Amino acid sequence: MSSAALAPATLVALLHGPDQPGLVARVAQWIFERGGNILHADQHRDMEAGIFFQRVEWMPANGAASADTNAFHSFAGSIGMRARVTLSSHRPRVAIFVSKVDHCFHDLALRWKSGDYSCDLVAVISNHRDLEEASRGYGLPFHHIPVTSETKAGAEAAQLELLRSLDVELVILARYMQVLSDDFLKTFDRPVINIHHSFLPAFAGGRPYHQAAARGVKLIGATAHYATAVLDDGPIIQQDVTRVTHRHGVEDLVRKGRDLEKIVLAQAVRWHLESRVLVYGNKTVVFD
Repeated sequence: MSSAALAPATLVALLHGPDQPGLVARVAQWIFERGGNILHADQHRDMEAGIFFQRVEWMPANGAASADTNAFHSFAGSIGMRARVTLSSHRPRVAIFVSKVDHCFHDLALRWKSGDYSCDLVAVISNHRDLEEASRGYGLPFHHIPVTSETKAGAEAAQLELLRSLDVELVILARYMQVLSDDFLKTFDRPVINIHHSFLPAFAGGRPYHQAAARGVKLIGATAHYATAVLDDGPIIQQDVTRVTHRHGVEDLVRKGRDLEKIVLAQAVRWHLESRVLVYGNKTVVFD
């Protein structure tokens, strides 16, 4: 058993709202008065919008985790803050959507198998069968749901029913080469993380490496973001870039980009699972 599994459970709160004097002190005082011990705290102020953001992790008093979770929401509301509270021992149930491209899928599966992610991968869902054998090799249930333009609505209904039956809390699009509809995202109503193979907002949509090569860029990138109804336009979690030159063709860009995609998606998933990402509007605050 890992040391993380043996460690006592902690509470992590993400909160944000209009900035005002004394917020840090009031949060710390609330935790102290309930017998808790703060382990980590970080905050940020959006100077233009006047919004305060905080991530605080604390060890609750013995047996107080559930009570503190509920009580903190009420406390946050009383000081004008919106809050989300998670228990570190909770393992979110996660599904990975894939098509044929496999590098991000293998990277995620291997990180999960090695214990890097505190979650349960409960399904691999694909519109093709190419990764079925690999999924089962990792011990992951594989579900083949074909998607065509004519069957898209029915396919999404089947996907949603499967996600509901498995109580999936997070979907990861690991180069899933289909656009999820607005109806799908609204019905699922839980986070969906996508990896796009460009440095958004540049080269959104299909064939971004071809677009980049045609434009003669000197940097290519990858972007992990939360999926929204607008294609490749959701709140950005993580990005990275690498340099290219006139000597690099499309195949070179694809090869170099794959390494970026794996790293960027892996970091975004880790930060989400550790409750380090706070979304507001179409932006994110990612706490260290």
